Amino acid sequence: MGASLNQRRNKGHYGRRRSSAQMSEINVTPMVDVMLVLLVIFMVTAPLLTVGVEVDLPKTKAGEIQGQDEPLAVSIDKDGNYFVQDTQVELTGLAPLLLEISKNNQDVRIFVRGDENIDYGTVMRVMGVLNQAGFTKVALIARNPDTSKKK
Repeated sequence: MGASLNQRRNKGHYGRRRSSAQMSEINVTPMVDVMLVLLVIFMVTAPLLTVGVEVDLPKTKAGEIQGQDEPLAVSIDKDGNYFVQDTQVELTGLAPLLLEISKNNQDVRIFVRGDENIDYGTVMRVMGVLNQAGFTKVALIARNPDTSKKK
């Protein structure tokens, strides 16, 4: 009878183990890691998506420029002030700042945005400074007439 008592105890022990509820918790650590990485990516890229200098671009029917990397924007406003992204800079400080930002990578794409009311010489001075600094991938930005704002 002693053996059957042990068998009942073991049977009862195994029975409880099988009938216990399975662990149904969700491990949220990988999801939190992914969300934090996405948050950091969006925080870094969001300021780069827009250039805050108000420039009234001239109209053209040229197609859009396709590229994989994020270009630097050099802007010239209607008063003839020069900007790299949102930072105002003198013409003499333009090349050193661009070289510093691009980490001396002269293959970085640079978009030159000039207000339609400035003279051609101002844009050409910027292009000359970029050329002397060794930047070869320079493009002029204009507005598509179909998407332009009505005056």
